[in-house]
Amino acid sequence: MKIQKLLLTIVLLSFILTKADAENGYDLWLRYAPVPDSSLCNDYSKKIGNVVVYGQTETALVIREEMEKALSGLLNKPVDISDKEETNCGLAVYTSVDFPDINDSEEKMLIENLGDEGYLIYDSKKLNKIIVASKSDIGALYGTFYFLRLLQTNQAIDGIRIEEKPKTTHRLLNHWDNLDRTVERGYAGFSIWDWHKLPDFIDKRYIDYARANASIGINGTVVSNVNANALILTTQYLNKLAALANALRPYGIKVYLTARFSAPVETGGLPTADPLTDDVIEWWNAKVKEIYTLIPDFGGFLVKANSEGQPGPQNYNRTHADGANMLAKALAPFGGVVMWRAFVYDHNVPDDRAKQAYNEFKPLDGDFLENVFIQVKNGPIDFQPREPFHPLFGAMPKTPLMMEFQITQEYTGCATHLVYLAPMYKECLDSDTYSKGKGSTVAKVIDGSFEGHKYSGMAGVSNIGTDINWTGHPFAQANWYAFGRLAWNTDLTSEQIADEWLRQTFTNDQNFIDIVKPIMLSSREMMVDYMTPLGLHHIMARNHHWGPGPWVTGGRPDWTSVYYHRADTLGIGFDRSSTGSKAVDQYFPQVKEEFDNLVACPEELLLWFHHVPWDYKMRSGNILWDELCHHYYSGAAEANAMPEKWKSVEGLIDEERYEHVLQLLNIQAKEAVWWRNACLLYFQQFSKRPIPTKYEQPDKPLEYYQNLNFRYVPGIKN
Repeated sequence: MKIQKLLLTIVLLSFILTKADAENGYDLWLRYAPVPDSSLCNDYSKKIGNVVVYGQTETALVIREEMEKALSGLLNKPVDISDKEETNCGLAVYTSVDFPDINDSEEKMLIENLGDEGYLIYDSKKLNKIIVASKSDIGALYGTFYFLRLLQTNQAIDGIRIEEKPKTTHRLLNHWDNLDRTVERGYAGFSIWDWHKLPDFIDKRYIDYARANASIGINGTVVSNVNANALILTTQYLNKLAALANALRPYGIKVYLTARFSAPVETGGLPTADPLTDDVIEWWNAKVKEIYTLIPDFGGFLVKANSEGQPGPQNYNRTHADGANMLAKALAPFGGVVMWRAFVYDHNVPDDRAKQAYNEFKPLDGDFLENVFIQVKNGPIDFQPREPFHPLFGAMPKTPLMMEFQITQEYTGCATHLVYLAPMYKECLDSDTYSKGKGSTVAKVIDGSFEGHKYSGMAGVSNIGTDINWTGHPFAQANWYAFGRLAWNTDLTSEQIADEWLRQTFTNDQNFIDIVKPIMLSSREMMVDYMTPLGLHHIMARNHHWGPGPWVTGGRPDWTSVYYHRADTLGIGFDRSSTGSKAVDQYFPQVKEEFDNLVACPEELLLWFHHVPWDYKMRSGNILWDELCHHYYSGAAEANAMPEKWKSVEGLIDEERYEHVLQLLNIQAKEAVWWRNACLLYFQQFSKRPIPTKYEQPDKPLEYYQNLNFRYVPGIKN
């Protein structure tokens, strides 16, 4: 036995040393690096001692494995993890309602009230141990990860008491992954789902994917693209999906599918997909029964219908409610849900694209069944660097609305720009809709508490791929992490999330934190400045959306840049005021009043809601043109300063990731200048004003930027 323990110690030490020497980002925020402070490490060791994890479920086994991996790394020594009480046990994880050692009825009642996913962590003086307890094994897993996060971020654990439960019931990643393993808007390699080898080969990456998601409370994954392929619903692929579901289940993650509305025609041989036709209803009922036979805890369907050419109920003169409810009825007996996307627009509708989702869905409030979400993007256009919150939030009180954020950086620099998106998410979540009076934030709308909805949720469009570090840019991992943490608890701040992510992912060295956290927190505003300041939007290059393209025209108007910025010799901006497209009318009166008034409108959204003269006096005292120049130049200047700031952390983290980030920051600095020069030279044609002489003048003419042509940009099919 002594020899075995010695060998185990040698193996673990070897593993720890190898990890310290080579860091490539694969471990994400679950590195479990040794606690650097020896005194703190000793305190942890004494407090924790041996560990008992009660239960024999698959999830209980997963908790034991995670505890062993984490504590042996953090404490730099083997730790005994058992399924029954042992001497010197300082940490106990309870994975059911039995709680053999908890005698306090008040504690038991609290645990019950925290629900299936909630947990209680407390330092029990009676039992002389730290307790992690939940009503379910999945809740205990979430509690385990929370406790390990405390250790990773070097927090005190003496006397701790944590009561947690999620704000939302459905916390999902939406993969835009195709069956051929390409990823729409993916900047981190190919899809991690290897359909060719499933169901017989379960890649270890699936398990590590599940661990990472469970650690931040994500409980579902939509594995297929919203631009759906009906083949995913065939028996061949459902068998593959069942194997994937089996791998993810112990981590509390349900699988979901995108449902192509025309599947009954494409794979079922029916002449129609009309949702009110008996044969179509029967086909979907049979398909859902087949799915649940293979995957008893299947989550449900995500549907993109009648948008960007995708088929839907409107093809048959039916409503969105007709289509969604047909699927919802099939899923309801099994506990499944329908997530029906509100991202709809039609270039044949001669109105403001920003209004179309509201116009189509607001009249249907109350028509949807209980197990139907309307999944709404954070803003009314399309994941722009900055948008006002979507007017549907608060406008459909009878219908649960699921938030849809984009984690992948389609419009925010792909995977070459360091852009921390938590401030963007928080800006939307904290916005006041006034739907129930002051304080009716978007976060309170989507958590279902206002109307007592049974279901609530948040979805994030994934940025995950086969790159060794999962997300392409090492700092893009922070956006996956931030999404999960905010889906669990919308009250968290961007600062809190950045701090805990940095400490787990890189180091607890305060010098590093003090330098890098401000970079993260300012990066989103910096990006807005050098891309789309003052409410400009959708001025990216055509198709791939990488780089500037304010000159894009031709084809359907709502796929051009000129449709959105409307620059002319008089001014710039889209007039959505009460004298323009009247998009402001879709907001509640208090919000409308602010957005509608040129003087009161927040300047960061000015050109979103107003067409503003070039010589309009801004609050800074600058005229609009000079203010636009100021933002573009300050954003590019900040981007150019980032590499030097990053260089000051050399030696504080591993060399591999340090060099990787440095090279990407240099790319970002160069591309920020490209954005600045291209946009200002283009808009200068209309303003007829010079770029102030205090700024470095563009060294190339506008035609140079307009003639740049890029092929094989990641994220689109070429």
